[in-house]
Amino acid sequence: MIPEQAELERLYAYPEGGKPWIRTNFVSTLDGAAYDESGKSGSLGGEVDTRVFSLLRSLADVIIVGAGTARTEGYRPVGTEEVDADLRARLGLAPVPPIAVVSRRLDIPDELRDQLLITTTDAPGLDALREDMDVLAFGEGVIDWSAVLAELASRGLTRVLCEGGPTLHGTLVAQDLVDDLCLTIAPVLAAGSAPRIAHGPEAVTHHMRRSHVLDADGVLLTRWLRS
Repeated sequence: MIPEQAELERLYAYPEGGKPWIRTNFVSTLDGAAYDESGKSGSLGGEVDTRVFSLLRSLADVIIVGAGTARTEGYRPVGTEEVDADLRARLGLAPVPPIAVVSRRLDIPDELRDQLLITTTDAPGLDALREDMDVLAFGEGVIDWSAVLAELASRGLTRVLCEGGPTLHGTLVAQDLVDDLCLTIAPVLAAGSAPRIAHGPEAVTHHMRRSHVLDADGVLLTRWLRS
């Protein structure tokens, strides 16, 4: 059974303090697939996952997403109808959170070219994109995430929500930057070649502790915090 909205807001609240906090939000099958046979993740968790997805967006200052995931899932700027306006007003947040697209190759979907861009200082063609996008370029060759988070914090964007994909998530996990994982587990088996929710060239171990597990007709809504 899923709690009432006020209880959900409490369960998923960001901590006080104003320091950057990276929350990642993913859905997975029982056998660890990050998306279904269509190549998309949006349909895996069903209606209840969509409800939590909207709540997490409503609580965030900024949403970061890899360019590949943005293209596959058809990302657009967040609309006011997609978030809880009353909740955001109570928290003193902007009407909608901006999308920050993460890309080294700068293959940005046209629909997101008025949003934020997170990239490296040596990304090819960067100067041309500066005319359209608010660019956060830190690090040469690889993104300097400490500098990115400091810049976001200087803008008052400390409630960071990462929506994927697995490569970006793997980078954040490898650098021990994930404070909070919200994972929906769909009661299906998928097999196939879909990746896990995080992957990268090297394995690491960062312990998490369970915050809650909610059972919604077999769909498990879980939250895990840095141990």
